[in-house]
Amino acid sequence: MPSGPAPETSWTQSLLIHSVDVGLVLALTYLVLLIIGERRTLWMVRGLIVLMLAAALSDRLGLTLLSFVLEKLVVGSALAMAVIFQSEFRRFLEQLGRGEITQLFQPNRRSLPKPDSLIDEIVDAVKELSQNRIGALMILETTGLIDERDFSVPGVKLNAELSKELLQTIFQTSTLLHDGAVFIRGDRVVAAGVILPLSDRTASRQLGTRHRAAMGITERVGNCVCVVVSEETGSISLAERGTLNRPLTSSKLKELLEAKFTPARDEKAVAPSLRSLGRRIEAKIGAVMGRVFRFPSSTSKEKK
Repeated sequence: MPSGPAPETSWTQSLLIHSVDVGLVLALTYLVLLIIGERRTLWMVRGLIVLMLAAALSDRLGLTLLSFVLEKLVVGSALAMAVIFQSEFRRFLEQLGRGEITQLFQPNRRSLPKPDSLIDEIVDAVKELSQNRIGALMILETTGLIDERDFSVPGVKLNAELSKELLQTIFQTSTLLHDGAVFIRGDRVVAAGVILPLSDRTASRQLGTRHRAAMGITERVGNCVCVVVSEETGSISLAERGTLNRPLTSSKLKELLEAKFTPARDEKAVAPSLRSLGRRIEAKIGAVMGRVFRFPSSTSKEKK
């Protein structure tokens, strides 16, 4: 009779397959955490992972009804996250399709506005524009790079150093570029006269085209905020993820921008947690693989 595979060999192969399976899932999870830089989003991803693990565990334990409910929750949560973070997923798929896989692991190197200089310049300019009732629309990049193809019209390239004098000059009604938005990346004014997509939401009659444009671009692009100054009332608004925060004082605007652009403690906490997670995973995998490969040798020595 043909002898079947040894139990020891089949157990080793099964353990290796499960180890590779778990390793690939952890690698995919780590990739997602690298792409997502915000602490709030990170907690959402962790919640989704907990649901996935709970669904897998309930399935293994034979809890049919619980497994069914958890699987539906996982699918629903994944769809909800795909809708909320559609711009991030779209950029991820574009990079994956172009073969730019290595860029997914490289952090975005760019200068963030500093509270003691650049944000003061923006707030001072907004304050002056508000007092003189001069309409303005500024789009500020937050995390990651904005794809300018999300703009209806990219505008005129400036690549100029950010200053309150420059911002006030651009939005003067006598200039040719005052009617669009100013695109700010770090400490540079990238472009002016940018035309943004309008929001389809029904807004108050008090809100003009600038406010709808601010809502529209922040709905489409998650890694930006928009500062709006109303031409009619001089009121200040801040748009983020399709929602307007208004009316604001200049001091409140400064407070919100500092909270958004100051290198957050949360961002510093993410990296160490990822590094410690990587070290723990590496140690666990090393211990498991060590046991797998030492086990046959020790038993063979005993047989000898």
